[in-house]
Amino acid sequence: MGGRRGETPGTAAAIAQCFHDAGVPPGLLNLVFGEPAAISEHLIRSRIPKKVSLTGSTPVGKLLQKLAADTLKRCTMELGGHAPVIVFEDADLEQTLDVLVAAKFRNAGQVCTSPTRFFVHERIHEAFVEGFVQRTKRIRVGDGLDPASTMGPLTLERRLSVIDDFVTDATGRGATLLHGGTRLERRGFFYAPTVLRDVPDDARIMVDEPFGPVAPITSFKDFDEVMHRANALPFGLASYVFTRNAATARKAGNMLDAGQVAVNHTSVHEPETPFGGVNESGYGSESGIEGLDAYMRTKLVTEKFE
Repeated sequence: MGGRRGETPGTAAAIAQCFHDAGVPPGLLNLVFGEPAAISEHLIRSRIPKKVSLTGSTPVGKLLQKLAADTLKRCTMELGGHAPVIVFEDADLEQTLDVLVAAKFRNAGQVCTSPTRFFVHERIHEAFVEGFVQRTKRIRVGDGLDPASTMGPLTLERRLSVIDDFVTDATGRGATLLHGGTRLERRGFFYAPTVLRDVPDDARIMVDEPFGPVAPITSFKDFDEVMHRANALPFGLASYVFTRNAATARKAGNMLDAGQVAVNHTSVHEPETPFGGVNESGYGSESGIEGLDAYMRTKLVTEKFE
C-alpha cells in the first residue's frame, strides 16, 4: 500500500487499519495510490498478477484489455451502459412511477445500471410524464449527510457542464424541458433533477450514457418498434420492463440484448446473482458463483502407476 503526494495524511494508514479491524490478513489485499494510467500499465504488464477486473468506462476497458493481451491475462470487464426502460400500456402506473423516479435519481443518476432511456407506450405517455414530473419536484437536493436530502451532488465539477450539454443538445433537437435543467447555485457540484419529454432518438442523451440526474422520456407505439429502439445501441448492461402481462414480460426479457433484465423493479445486482454486461458493456460476471469462477484456473492432474 503506497501513498500519493498531496494525499490527506494518514489515509493509507487509516485504510490499513480498516483491513486489520475487519480481520483481513496483512498483505492479502493491497491498495496502490497514484496516477491511474501509470499504475495500471505497470501492474498489468507484470506477469505476477493473473487477473484483471474493471468497473469503469468502455474506452478505459478496451485500453486495459489491450494491455492484458500481452501477458494473456484473464479479464472481467464491467463497463458503461445506457439502460432502456420500457413501460407498456398495462403497467401499474403509480407503482411504476414510484420505482422509476427513485431509481433514476439514486446517487444523482451516477449508477452504471441507472435507468437512462425511458420508452413509454403512447396511450399512457401523458399520464406517465405528469406523474414523473410531480414526483421529481419532491426530490430534495442537498448534502448527503443531511437526513432530509434525497439526492446529493455530482462527483466532479466538470460533470456539471457535461450534463448541461446533454440538456442543451436535447432541447435543441426538439425535446421539451419540463423540470430542472440547471446547476444549483450552492457550494458543491449540484445539478437539479431534470426531466425531458419527446426526446428524439438521435439526441446525445439517447446515444451516450449521461451518468447524471436527467430523465429523457419518449413514446412508442408497438412492441417490435420499441425492441428495435431499445437494442439500437452497442451497450447491453441492464434493461427494465414494466407490464402486468407475463407473456409480454417473457418475450421482452428474451429479446432485450442485455446482461440483466428486471421486470417491474430495478434491482439487478445481488451478492448471490451474476452481474455483467454484453457487447460494449463488457463481459464476464461479478458476484454469484460465476463471479468466483472468473478467478479460478482449472487444472487436471492424471496419474497412472504400472
